[in-house]
Amino acid sequence: MRSENPGTEPILEVRDLVKHFPVRVGVLFKHTVGQVRAVDGVSFDLNKGETLGVVGESGCGKSTLAQVLMRLEPPTSGTARFNGRDIFAMRGAELRKLRRSIQIVLQDPYTSLNPRMTVGDIVGEPFEIHPEVAPKGSRAGKVRELLDVVGLNPEHLNRYPHQFSGGQRQRIGIARALALRPDVIICDEPVSALDVSIQAQVMNLLGDLQSEFGLSYVFIAHDLSVVRHLSDRVAVMYLGKVVEIGTEEEIYNHPMHPYTQALLSAVPVADPTVRGQRQVIRLEGDVPSPVDPPSGCRFRTRCWKAQEICAQEVPELEPRGGGHPSACHFAEERSVVP
Repeated sequence: MRSENPGTEPILEVRDLVKHFPVRVGVLFKHTVGQVRAVDGVSFDLNKGETLGVVGESGCGKSTLAQVLMRLEPPTSGTARFNGRDIFAMRGAELRKLRRSIQIVLQDPYTSLNPRMTVGDIVGEPFEIHPEVAPKGSRAGKVRELLDVVGLNPEHLNRYPHQFSGGQRQRIGIARALALRPDVIICDEPVSALDVSIQAQVMNLLGDLQSEFGLSYVFIAHDLSVVRHLSDRVAVMYLGKVVEIGTEEEIYNHPMHPYTQALLSAVPVADPTVRGQRQVIRLEGDVPSPVDPPSGCRFRTRCWKAQEICAQEVPELEPRGGGHPSACHFAEERSVVP
């Protein structure tokens, strides 16, 4: 369920974002021998009321991107602006205000909730940190409202996380993220640990909340079929870089980058009559180490189109062949899903 009228004004602008983690050795880990290039020059805009899907294999840097945008990890370089203000330059009261505006829903509903706290305390904890949002006398009522909004029984305030199913726990996490009425919610694989039927319920809930509260989402996932039903635009990541970005229709119906085409060919198809018609693209080899990525195009070691130029020049993320931006020297449209 995508937002019907996403705004054209960017609420979040990310430019050349880089996050490298040092690789240290020695008894006291004092010697740096390399860098893990988790995020290596990512740029995108997120418009008001829009959902940007971020997809890619495990280890491509999606979750690190979320942590840096949340200021949970400092960037190595690059900028990120929220409503025109530099996120990484914020300090004190300004940073505290940013925390209210950008929230996160974590991947694992079983470990993202404190097992020693009741649901009422978990959902109400943001009010303790930001008391200006809700005076003490009104907090219990606001927590009940939040639980009702996400489809839970408001009378379950005094229950503990272990008394709920995985889907219910994720709803609790969503209620906690909504407590401060944020403008942007970063969803870090919020349905990957849930059963398929529960995934659909949580996705529908996120779509309804977006329409009701005018939220903007950065929706991170490795399942392209999940991302498709919620995203207005999709960015495909590989080994720390965005290799293709476009609207939902462009990415799924007119993929340009070989990696995107390979991912789409791996999406399960329920209809057996259609399954046999699809072109299956099998990638050779493993994902290279982010400590020592290939020169030039990082996908070239697994790409069937690779030529000498791919090892020598890094392909820029730009429109190619009259289409949407793709980081491939030999980008061309290829229909994968019938």
